Amino acid sequence: QVQLVESGGGLVQAGGSLRLSCVASGRTFNRYAMGWFRQAPGREREFVAAISWSGDNTYYADSVKGRFTISRDNAKNTVYLQMNTLKPEDTAIYYCAAASRPFFSGSSYFRSREYNYWGQGTQVTISS
Repeated sequence: QVQLVESGGGLVQAGGSLRLSCVASGRTFNRYAMGWFRQAPGREREFVAAISWSGDNTYYADSVKGRFTISRDNAKNTVYLQMNTLKPEDTAIYYCAAASRPFFSGSSYFRSREYNYWGQGTQVTISS
């Protein structure tokens, strides 16, 4: 069982930056590929970014590519999402998720059903 706790959300102006953190419980964090998803009001949850167990492989939604960076520190059981040049359309609840495998096959990383554990979410609000 893995428990995930996100932090770092908040209210910032457009063009600003935030860094989200997700701390995982347990001693087998490096066996899990990790991802970030987000859900805006009235919209379905969507993929944002994912990372393999080693950090060697990263994946991004087109909407955030070049602005967001996912990374992880296995020694700290933590995955990060650095968000730069934020836009009002980035406003959403951001969720951290863990997949019970060290890496993704094909393009499975964007499917929420590939993830086994989810955090409670952290609110990100971008003002224009």
